Amino acid sequence: MHIVVGTAATLAWSSTDLGETWTRLTRGLYPQMPIWAISSHPRRPDEFLAGTDEGVYRWRGHELGWEALHSDFSDTPVWAVAHSPHDPDLLIAGTRKPASLFRSKDGGRSWEWLPARMAQRCRYVNYPRVTRIIFDPDDPLAVWASVEIDGVWHSRDGGDTWQRLVNGLKSHDIHGITLVPGRKRVMVATDEGLHCSDDEGETWCSVPIASPVAYTRSINAVAGVPGLLFATNGDGPPGSWGRLFRSTDHGDSWSEVELPVRANSTVWKVAPHPGDPQILFACTAYGQVMRSLDGGSTWTKLDREFGDIRSLEWVHLGARL
Repeated sequence: MHIVVGTAATLAWSSTDLGETWTRLTRGLYPQMPIWAISSHPRRPDEFLAGTDEGVYRWRGHELGWEALHSDFSDTPVWAVAHSPHDPDLLIAGTRKPASLFRSKDGGRSWEWLPARMAQRCRYVNYPRVTRIIFDPDDPLAVWASVEIDGVWHSRDGGDTWQRLVNGLKSHDIHGITLVPGRKRVMVATDEGLHCSDDEGETWCSVPIASPVAYTRSINAVAGVPGLLFATNGDGPPGSWGRLFRSTDHGDSWSEVELPVRANSTVWKVAPHPGDPQILFACTAYGQVMRSLDGGSTWTKLDREFGDIRSLEWVHLGARL
């Protein structure tokens, strides 16, 4: 597998050696295109999708490079994109300006707008945006989306209809969302801290972390280790410092993880390896990249730094780019 960094100004970078060396993926796409989101599927090991300022693109390897997946939103920034774990042809993309959801059932050849009528303007970021989309690995019809700034959205029928779920949230500014394996729990990261729901989003409660600022940017469960989650924290976007938190009890309580250096901005993303829970990557908004080889207990800062990181994901690619 490759670890791929998506940036706001220099496209995407891939590493096959756990971050020791990196290759820039530029063939076929404007080299300063932002990469807001990344998604791949294990049954499509030679490609991955990227959300850009001009819709969704597919990386097809070094020889073929980037391919535009043309759609009615090809001129719209895509801030979230996800494959269904049950069907590699089923994709959902989330956009900014307007904040909307689109679905493809044929691997990106055609798309349809989904009836989640999200807010189109807001006070703080002007135009709301979909920040993350996740499919339930146990239920092929259940889909979740987090929206900055318009709450949590949930579909129980594969995306045909959507419900906005905000009861108990201290903030509707939702930056990230995850499902907690081994427990029927949903957790979200907001500018007012972490929240959890044990009733499929019908009600939410705040979960405290020991930080002087409540701002949290992302939350991820670690596959293969029940109860293990990581959440990122800092003093805002992009922020001037950052912290990383870990939970071993399904998100009930959180403790700070010691990082190898002072984070230069909010810790933005954590990427657990989907097949090896000992390997994790984390990044800050201003380009620091850190790696753990012991399940997140200790971390090493990598020499390579990037400008402005927006996405960090493992992708299913072969040994060559």
